[in-house]
Amino acid sequence: MESWLFLALVLVVALVGKNMSLIIATGVVMALKLIPFASKWLPVIQAKGINWGVTVISVAILIPVATGQIGFKDLINTFKSPAGWIAILAGIAVAILSRYGVDQLAAVPQVTVALVLGTIIGVVVFKGVAAGPVIASGMTYLVITLFNLHF
Repeated sequence: MESWLFLALVLVVALVGKNMSLIIATGVVMALKLIPFASKWLPVIQAKGINWGVTVISVAILIPVATGQIGFKDLINTFKSPAGWIAILAGIAVAILSRYGVDQLAAVPQVTVALVLGTIIGVVVFKGVAAGPVIASGMTYLVITLFNLHF
């Protein structure tokens, strides 16, 4: 029952914030809870969902390459500007933080709850995009490790 109340609260916040992605995500999870035997699939979705999402995002990012909007000239020009180098370094940092973030999410369940709350606040209040829970977890790991903090 508690999970239904929690999901209902998330749905209400998403509706108030008019965040369609969060509305759809919450609706899908609630619908899955209604399907008999779906409880067997929930852990699979939890374990693999982030990878599936990254795959979908990667496909979307590669579409301009496939359509010819981005080519080798653009790649070469990336190395010629400070902004390009910053983007490369940011990509490397995010990939590294995400690796630790995935481990952090698995090892410390309390982080997941805090990240869900932070993501909801960021999406609804600040009109952000819920694309970075793994990165946020990696950042959490970094800060916790640097300052030797514990949950």
